[in-house]
Order: sequence, then C-alpha cells, then structure tokens
Amino acid sequence: MNGTKKDIDPAAEIVEVEEESSLPEVEETSAHDLEAEAGTLKAGRAAILRHVKHAPASPGVYRMIDAAGEVLYVGKANNIKKRVLSYTRPTGHDTRIERMIAATHALEFISTRSETEALLLEANLIKRLRPRFNVLLRDDKSFPYILITGDHWAPQILKHRGARNRPGKFYGPFASVGAVNRTITALQRAFLLRSCTDAFFESRTRPCLLHQIKRCSAPCTQEISFTDYAELVREADSFLSGKSRAVKEELAAEMEQASTAMDYERAALYRDRLAALSAVQSQQGINPRTIEEADVFAVHQAGGFNCVEVFFFRTGQNWGNRAYFPKADRTLPPSEVLGAFLAQFYDDKPVPRLILVSHDVEDRDLLAEALSTRSGYKVEVSLPKRGEKKELVEHAMTNAREALSRKLADTSAQSKQLRALAETFGLKRVPQRIEVYDNSHIQGSNPVGAMIVAGPEGFVKGQYRKFNIRSTEITPGDDFGMMREVLKRRFKRLLTDSPRAPVSAEVLAPAEESLAAAGELLPALDIPPSLALADTETSAAANASPWPDLLLIDGGLGQLNAARTTLTELGIHDVPMVGIAKGVERNAGEETFFIPDRPPIKLQPRDPLLYFVQRLRDEAHRFAVGSHRQRRKKDIREAGLQEIAGIGPIRKRALLRHFGTLKAIERATVSDLSQVPGINAETARKIYDFFHGASV
Repeated sequence: MNGTKKDIDPAAEIVEVEEESSLPEVEETSAHDLEAEAGTLKAGRAAILRHVKHAPASPGVYRMIDAAGEVLYVGKANNIKKRVLSYTRPTGHDTRIERMIAATHALEFISTRSETEALLLEANLIKRLRPRFNVLLRDDKSFPYILITGDHWAPQILKHRGARNRPGKFYGPFASVGAVNRTITALQRAFLLRSCTDAFFESRTRPCLLHQIKRCSAPCTQEISFTDYAELVREADSFLSGKSRAVKEELAAEMEQASTAMDYERAALYRDRLAALSAVQSQQGINPRTIEEADVFAVHQAGGFNCVEVFFFRTGQNWGNRAYFPKADRTLPPSEVLGAFLAQFYDDKPVPRLILVSHDVEDRDLLAEALSTRSGYKVEVSLPKRGEKKELVEHAMTNAREALSRKLADTSAQSKQLRALAETFGLKRVPQRIEVYDNSHIQGSNPVGAMIVAGPEGFVKGQYRKFNIRSTEITPGDDFGMMREVLKRRFKRLLTDSPRAPVSAEVLAPAEESLAAAGELLPALDIPPSLALADTETSAAANASPWPDLLLIDGGLGQLNAARTTLTELGIHDVPMVGIAKGVERNAGEETFFIPDRPPIKLQPRDPLLYFVQRLRDEAHRFAVGSHRQRRKKDIREAGLQEIAGIGPIRKRALLRHFGTLKAIERATVSDLSQVPGINAETARKIYDFFHGASV
C-alpha cells in the first residue's frame, strides 16, 4: 500500500539522431521529391529508414516525431531496431498505423537496461508528452487518503491528498473525497479521534462542540488520559488495517462487560461505536471475503469510446470505485487499451499486491514484473476465470457499461446544446471550445479575472485560468477595465504561443455536415452521430485548438464592447462573442444576450439552451469568486486581522487564542464571535461580514 517508486536508471543511454540524406536501403531521392511526397506512406517509410541505422538492437523506447516537432507516438521494444524496421513493411498495417507512419518525419531512441525499464519509461513519457497515437489517460488526479498523524502525542485523523511525506500512517487510496469524508465522520464516532489542527488543539481551554456531540474524546483538555487515547488510536489503526472483525469483537466484549456491571452509560458508548463501525462497512458496499488487497479493472467499449472502471479493495474492504474514459483510437481492442492504461495509471500511484483485469492484456507478465520492480514487492496481474475474483471483475464490468452509457448520454445532450447554441447565436459552426469570462472583487479590492473552458465533453477544468489584475491604471471596481486587461493578456499570449491566420467564413465548414457523414458509419448503433467523431484524426479533442470558437462575457453591453475593442486592437476579428446581462432584478431566467451587430435577444424561461448558458455562466462565476476569496485570504494572512476595522493587536490575539486558527475564525458565527473577550456584538458582525461579504 505504501510501496516506494524506483527511478529509471539515470544512466540510460540516449541515442542522438542525426539527419542523413539516404541509406543503402533507400533509393536516392531529391529534395523536391521529398517535399512532394511529404505526408505519404512512402515519405514516412523513407524517414524511418533514414533514422533506423541509429537505432540500437537493445531494449528501450522510441519516439516518432512529425515535421512540426510534435511527438506522434511513444513505443517500447525489447529490440528497438527490429521494432522500428517493422514499420517499413509495405503492407500489413492497419489504418491507424499507416496514418502514423505517413506523418513521421524523424525518430529518437532511448536505450534502457531491460524491457521492464523500457515499459516504465514508456508510461512516463506518454503521460508527459501526450502523443496523438497513444492511449492517453485523462482525469489523472491524485487520490485522497486517510492519515492518522504520527508527529503529535495526540494523533489527528484527517483527509490527505498529495505527497505522503508527513509522519504517520496512510490508508487508501479512496475513490473520492466524499468517500473519505463519510469514512472519517464514521470513524470519529467510532474511535473519538480528534480532527482539529495542532494550533487549535493547543489553544483549547474547554472541549469544543465535537466533544459535545460525541465525535471527539477531547484530549486537548485532558478529558481522556494519554493511555486511553493511545488505545483508541490503536483500535482505529487495527480497523483500517483490515482487522475489523477483531476490533468489533473487542468492543462487543467491552459492551457486554459494562452491561453486566450495570454501567449502562459506558455500555451505550460501546454500542454507538459498534454502530458507527457497521455504518462504515455498509457504506463500502461489496466487501470480498478472500481478498485482502487488490485493484479491479474492467474495460468496456461502445461508439468509439472506452470506459475503464477501477475498484479499490484494501484491508478486505471496498474503498470505492472510479470510472475513467481514456482517449484511444477506435480501432484498438479493449485488451490493448487496458494494457496501456494500467502502465500509465500506476506511474505515480502505490501498487497493490494483486491486480485483477477483465481482459488478458499484452505483456501481462512483463507488466507485473515492472510493477514489482517499482513497488519493491511481488505484484500479480491476474485474469480470473472463476470464483469470487471473477465476480468482482464482472461487477466492475457492469459498472463500466453503465458509466459509459451515462457518458454517451451526457455527451449527446451536450452536443445537442452546442448545436442549438450555434443556431441561436448565428455561429458559422458548432463550437468545440467555449471560453467564459467573469470578474470578482469587493469594492475593488483583490480583483481577479477568471476564464473557464467548455466543449463537447463538458467543462475542461484543466484549462481554467485566473488572472490577478495587476494594472495600477484601472480604477478600483472598474469592471470594463478589468475585462480589457484579462482579454488582452489572454489573447496576446495566445497570439505568441499559437499564432494563426484569420479564418474566413467561407473556409468554416458547418459541423453538421461532418456529423451527418459520421452518422452514416454507425447505422447499427444507437449512438448520436456526434459521437462517431471519436477517431483519432477527426475527434475535436484530438485536434483541439487553443483558440476559442465562442466567447461568453458575463456582463452587459459595456463589458461586451470592452471585449470587442480589446480583440480588435490585437487584430482579432473572427472570434464570436456574446454578452450575458442579468435582468433588472438579477433573477435567473431574465437574461438578455448581446451579440455584436445584432439586436439583443432573450430566450424563453424554460428553454433548455437558457439553462445550458446559465450553467456555463454560473461555473465561471463560481471559479471567479473562489479565486478572489483565495487571494483575499492570502492578503488577510499577510496583513493580519488588523485589516478589519476595529481589530487591533489585542483583539487579534484574543480571537486567535479563542479559535486557534484563522480558518476557525472565518467559520465562526456572530454568536460564537461575541463570546470572545473584548468582542462586542457590533465588532462580531464586522468580522463576520468581512469574511462572508458578497462578491461582485
């Protein structure tokens, strides 16, 4: 569970590639001929042959690169030279490989000591370079863990995400933050461990509310002895380490003993703790009887999409599941998708001792060997045929099918709304990338601009951006000036990093024609035509441009004109934009839409497109307000509570002494703040309003 990652040999030989005009195996070709043949299979095979003499006949990784210098594909082989030569065969390649060969302009090679190291390095490079022709793992966020700290005499139980470098014991991974929060809440009721910070703990002079509702034993005020608290920590560790039955038997025996002694209050305490433990296990759903530690993977394909469902079992308990939708060419079989997914999935995650899979992945033994090398203990990758393990895989497969069905339905609805958006706002094509802009500040302080991105698959949160307003020439609270600065910075960077020629209306082909053509390819499937574009070359995600197809500006005609002027000054005239103004009462459903060179329009209150645009705007507002609050909190930490009118050093010390942390002060109610010595009702209201003031 806490295996350490072993690094790839830093002395791995990197083979430099030098350009050569020809090799004996290739006919003499003029520069003119090469230019004319660029992008063809013949040119691709010639490029491979020009570089193949530099390929080592040893294990390693190779990279295929196009004329623009972008990595097309990363592969590994036990004999690099032999593998690369296989691409020069005139026949025997599927369509995907032929496209890849035709686009190849150069190759690079990295030698490793073994094929195992090559597999690990390949997964690392794929995640870093994201080549177009590889299977790509998306939504690769870190998993949350439960941590019982080990750097304090009264250990704390808390949620943890990120590097596991704090002293203590980590339990996980859990599939979601919600699963961790529910489990911690139940464990607090069962073992009464504290969840407060060390600073809050040290500042307490009386037990907090958690002790009153029986979710903490209050070691901060010595309501429990050091020995007894250490015993609670031991029981929690045993339960999370898989000894749940033994822990429950101990608690049942203690309850029986207290009941026999007619100490019914203590017996009721043990009863409640047993009930909390039962709640933990009931929330975890299916719990295997014969499996202590395993991850279960099942892959399902439909309509050119892939879904990999992952279940996590630790200490004999089900700690949740998560669905992934890796990007892969539609021609790849499920076994190949799953094999590539597994190598990338464990690139930065702890590996269990058993991995159960729904399909027999290629190089299964090699993958197990590579994961064993990385983790430092034996890892088995198994394709179960019968028994409980087979049932777990089938259960995961059922969840994969259901998750993919939901994904297809959501994508279909999203595509329908995008088409309606294009029709309503008079766009030349269905937008594949929508950028929504909003600003947030309080009376001009801590101004922040925010950009969110949405597309055919929903919100693209990895491309959200926030802009701290830096200009000293902007009057505090000038929304138009803030919008100008945000758009100027965004599009100046875009012009530098991804320059493009202006696109004329005649060149823009309506997306509906492509969708209709794609729909003819899948007549037997009940799949929306837009989903047929999952092919590597035709998918919008595969060829995603950083340039937006539509700008949505949260604001009225003034904000829209500011945005339009800014883009015009930068020489950008072909990016459509729409301003969204709230009604006089600022009620949802009363929005007016401003479009350049067109009269304002309103949508019917129950129009699904109105709900769609509201959701985009609300997401931008949420992100902007959240970014503003983060900046404000940072300033508060730097300037101190003395930024609040009426709060000086003495009251600041009194507040921190009473609540322990700034976060606790922020969460406090007016009534709680009034309990602090030296804080009257009026000052308490000022403090509360400072932290909870409405953002613009």
